[in-house]
Amino acid sequence: MQNFSTIHYEELNRVGYITLNRPEKRNALGPKLVEELTHIFSTVDQADHLKVIVLRGAGKVFCAGADLSYLQDLQTNSYADNVQDSLRLKQLFELIYTLSKVVIAEVHGHAIAGGCGLANVCDFVFAVPEAKFGYTEVRIGFIPAIVKVFLLRKVGESRAKELLLSGDLITAQKAYEYGIVNYLVEADQLRDEVTKFAQKLCTANSGQSMELTKKMIGRIQDMTFQDALNYAAEMNADARGSEDCKRGIQAFLNKEKIEW
Repeated sequence: MQNFSTIHYEELNRVGYITLNRPEKRNALGPKLVEELTHIFSTVDQADHLKVIVLRGAGKVFCAGADLSYLQDLQTNSYADNVQDSLRLKQLFELIYTLSKVVIAEVHGHAIAGGCGLANVCDFVFAVPEAKFGYTEVRIGFIPAIVKVFLLRKVGESRAKELLLSGDLITAQKAYEYGIVNYLVEADQLRDEVTKFAQKLCTANSGQSMELTKKMIGRIQDMTFQDALNYAAEMNADARGSEDCKRGIQAFLNKEKIEW
């Protein structure tokens, strides 16, 4: 594994832990951080020994969004250069959203703008009650462009308009009520609770089944109702012949406890 300057990475018990490591910049999404996150997520996606990935942040903030000093520098770039830069962020968010592993965001502090989007593309979000969430782009004359594609899928048009057009920050409790946060956990218990949940997924669930289920959730939303049903029927048939399914059903019928 290569050395990183903006992230920290470690593995333990089939879980990969990625830590955003720019605390002096509130873990803002600068080009190097985006590059290193893309590299590490691409790497873990191919790692058969891993089943779950946890995304964390160093310092007091999970992620404050785009690095504004970098955005200011980009204003002198050509349109084509800015498109390429935007595509790199799009690639990262899409990679996390479609990753073959389950991804858990461990939000110990504020997740704002692109940082909120980063948490939102993860499969599960654990957050402390003190954390704030929100998309503040409209307040600085920017737009929440890429993040809105994923937010609409998660919370629907009404909630998305409220968050994206107001630019307001919301509490972790409200984010939980909106479906952005899955679990609220006290700060002194957050790391342990995330670790326990990750280990439960590793030992109680088939990695293949979680991967295919996640893949289907992403794909069927772009299909017509009938196409989605046909696709689901085909995937159902494929899954029946898998070794994981055979093993799981055999263990259930024999009243044996299975540990994946």
